[in-house]
Amino acid sequence: MRRPTPTLAAASGAALLAAGLLPATASGATAPASVREGSVGAAELLAKVKTCRQISAGRYRTDQETSATVPVCGTSGAVFWTADMDIDCDGQRTTHCNEMRDPWFRNDTAFHQSDGRPLKAETLPYVVVPSASSIWNYAGAGIKGGGVAAVVHGGKVVYAVVGDTGPTNIIGEASYATAKALGINPDPATGGADSGVTYILFRNSKASPIESHSAAVTLGEKLARQFVSGG
Repeated sequence: MRRPTPTLAAASGAALLAAGLLPATASGATAPASVREGSVGAAELLAKVKTCRQISAGRYRTDQETSATVPVCGTSGAVFWTADMDIDCDGQRTTHCNEMRDPWFRNDTAFHQSDGRPLKAETLPYVVVPSASSIWNYAGAGIKGGGVAAVVHGGKVVYAVVGDTGPTNIIGEASYATAKALGINPDPATGGADSGVTYILFRNSKASPIESHSAAVTLGEKLARQFVSGG
């Protein structure tokens, strides 16, 4: 999660590292490979989002210093937007997601695993939705924690779950694992993509359990096929 408190976060990370609560090396991390998932291609999905029926009351910024230019669009079966990608490394501390790696790190996510623990941004592809506001309320559009999304960038498609919430006025963020699978630099401090990332969230869907990427892929492939076929 992008937050304007890097100095405090770094200091906190140093203390945790000294206490032995953070990993000292960057080796041994696992994340989904950068491959297409399922049989629905990026071009098929992008062809269905060329036209926007705006469902948000206003538009979102992609970063705090940019103008509000991104609408949330909708069809009967999905909501979507095209924006940048900031890297969310929140949740359980792992080799690449912790206070030392991410100056905006939080050890929690809005939605939790089936065992009650926060999600693992390093290994679970998930997307971040803006917190409810007068601009748009994701829940009112049939989007929930664990809901399934298709994220498209650079000719690749990755299925993810709705895993966290962000600022009320900013859009365009996904987990470390999502970025890595799409071939985007996943570093939470220096990585991400400036533009060209399309997020398609399927209404009233839910992968179970939320931490199962295979469940998201199976359901996502089915919903994506329905989406490109008319919905």
